Amino acid sequence: MLAQPRRNLKLNEDAFAFAVQLVKQGHFVADSKGEWSQHCPSTDEENEFIRAQGFSEYAKWHLGIDDRYPENTKRRYKFPYGDFKNVHRCGVLAVQARAGEYRQSAAAQLREMLEAKTPFNALRQMSS
Repeated sequence: MLAQPRRNLKLNEDAFAFAVQLVKQGHFVADSKGEWSQHCPSTDEENEFIRAQGFSEYAKWHLGIDDRYPENTKRRYKFPYGDFKNVHRCGVLAVQARAGEYRQSAAAQLREMLEAKTPFNALRQMSS
């Protein structure tokens, strides 16, 4: 039996717009698939970012929102794609793999933008 998409998860449109803006401004890392575990923020880095910037800024770094949880909780925000400085290609690929079809369109658009911004389209040569 196929898993049903969770109806309480939705696209964080503000985060998507923020990620698009970052990519357009050149704030991205053209890393390879599988590197996200090395590049994603640690729990301590997340907590420090929230302490310094607040949950509204933290939310911008997550493409999904889980409506079951209150706004000022980490559990509400799903599918991180960057390190609080840059969009990471490996993070976008991880979102694409984990989020399923209900979030995949946004991740696919970000991936295409990242690949188009990379000199000589070198990322197209990388495994996806």
